Amino acid sequence: MAFEFILPSAILALISAGVLAFIVVGKDHGNEKIQELSTAIREGAFAYLKKQYSMLAVFVVLVAIVLWQVLGNEALAVNFVLGAIASTLAGFVGMNIATLANARTTQAATVKLEEALRVAFFSGAVLGLFAVGIGLLGINLLYDFFGSTELIFGFAFGASSVALFARVGGGIYTKAADVGADLVGKVEAGIPEDDPRNPAVIADAVGDNVGDVAGMGADLFESYVGSIIAAMALGVLAFGSEGLFLPMIIASIGIVSSVLGILYFNFFRGKNIGSSLRNGTIVAAALVAFSTYYFITEFTGIDIGVFYSIISGLIAGLLIGFITEYYTSHDFNPTRFLSKSSETGSATNIIAGLSLGSKSTALPILVIGLATWTAFHFGGVYGIALAGVGMLSTLGITLAVDAYGPVADNAGGLSEMAGLGKKIRSRTDALDAAGNTTAAIGKGFAIGSAALTALALFNAYAATTAIEAINILNPTVIIGLLIGAMLPYLFANFAMSAVGQAAEEMILEVRRQFKQIKGLMKGKAKPDYKRCVEISTNAALKRMIAPGLLAIFSPLVFGLLLGPEAVGGLLAGALASGVVLAIMMANAGGAWDNAKKYIESGNFGGKGSDAHKAAVVGDTVGDPFKDTAGPSLNILIKLMSIVSVVFAVLF
Repeated sequence: MAFEFILPSAILALISAGVLAFIVVGKDHGNEKIQELSTAIREGAFAYLKKQYSMLAVFVVLVAIVLWQVLGNEALAVNFVLGAIASTLAGFVGMNIATLANARTTQAATVKLEEALRVAFFSGAVLGLFAVGIGLLGINLLYDFFGSTELIFGFAFGASSVALFARVGGGIYTKAADVGADLVGKVEAGIPEDDPRNPAVIADAVGDNVGDVAGMGADLFESYVGSIIAAMALGVLAFGSEGLFLPMIIASIGIVSSVLGILYFNFFRGKNIGSSLRNGTIVAAALVAFSTYYFITEFTGIDIGVFYSIISGLIAGLLIGFITEYYTSHDFNPTRFLSKSSETGSATNIIAGLSLGSKSTALPILVIGLATWTAFHFGGVYGIALAGVGMLSTLGITLAVDAYGPVADNAGGLSEMAGLGKKIRSRTDALDAAGNTTAAIGKGFAIGSAALTALALFNAYAATTAIEAINILNPTVIIGLLIGAMLPYLFANFAMSAVGQAAEEMILEVRRQFKQIKGLMKGKAKPDYKRCVEISTNAALKRMIAPGLLAIFSPLVFGLLLGPEAVGGLLAGALASGVVLAIMMANAGGAWDNAKKYIESGNFGGKGSDAHKAAVVGDTVGDPFKDTAGPSLNILIKLMSIVSVVFAVLF
């Protein structure tokens, strides 16, 4: 097998990320006002990350000590620390380029919409390519050094732990600011979105970066490394060294295909923004399919059945993306019907949104189920793991499409705050509308991959504990199953209530400034942006702890008290309910957001109408659904599985 292909492909991803970053940074970053606002966003984002990473450093050191002293495994502790560092790097690099790209995207929009699209997409591609590059490089080097998949599970454990705190903390931060800005600014005061008079707009813009870039980057990074490591562990049992290295080969093929997909986007864009972003992903997926088939048939002795397992995951990822787009884009009937429901008030809008989200779970679950059956039929449990790797193989470009959205959102805010006029704002709004849909697709993609990866990790746990089957007639298993099914709801409660409490504080602060700062509403005085940034920062750092500890300690407590089979029930219950709840929340939230934007584009009364006010309320309900609780659930189910694998020796 061409093992020598793995390291160069990882280096290719990192070099490509560097080249794209150089291109983005070289663009014009606008006038003095745009630069001033962009700098405020950047400083706020890095101030938050500095505090968050300081807290996480303490957590990482404590867990590393436990792995070393309690489990007596120094190598596992080292891998854990390196996984945590790699995950923070993925989020840090993504946010660094995003906070540089927002001003440059805004300035590009003053020239041409297509140029603004290119800048925003290239900034997202920096995160996508860096994440896959550092992920594959880390796995390859660590396996070469330690020679054990059991030890490099520590790398996945570190990545997942940091990702959960980053996703939850970033989600609380961004949605506390967003809800406060929308409800007081747009609904109560009747001023435009991103109006510079609104004290929460800078905090809102900062939140886009710490939640939807840094948090999301860490999230999908841990999905990527988790799927590869789980497949390696199962592959060595099924096919020896060839099965061990095949997941990394697929990831290597995916990197090259993603780079070519990004080049395709640059030279052969579609007729509109959505098709431009979609076509590059489809090209990359097709290249992965053809190249993987050629590699397996020509260079390995592995049965061709595993190819069909890989393709089942790849196709499932694309289908989940299309289904998500159907339910969340205002180009289609579900979201337009949600917009129309706003004509009769907030209550009917919320009812329709919850209904849409619930209905939208059916097709993705059927797709995941079919992919799982196909993968198992052709490749057994190893096939299921490879399906997860196949789904994530094109992460270099799919993450680029996802990370494009927050940059476009920031560009819209900057154009409004800098007073660039309606023409430029209409261009950034077009980018932002597409970004809402791509973000929803990215969340659906992450949830689908989480289901397959969690199944692979579940089988790795069974192999580690020598459990051949889990007997649901066993009372301890039933207890685990029920509590596992409950945990995603409890986790969602922690996340949702954190946003609600922080938003209350933000609302009161924005109201206070509107009343007490003389001349603010007339544009003759500046709001206190820093106070709102402080509120979001403190709320996020304080309230991200409980959800993270829930994910880590639940399987530990169950395993120590009730044994390995009870943990199996716990993991099965969390997987079953967590995936469905995550899809429902992500799609309902995405649809609420785009339903609001459809009204703002002039439908059902347009901006300022009663329908618009109702849609804004629905959107604020959907904000913590789609950007805090929903996307964090996929990390929850994987982190619980990885903790179970790592600490299985204690059960």
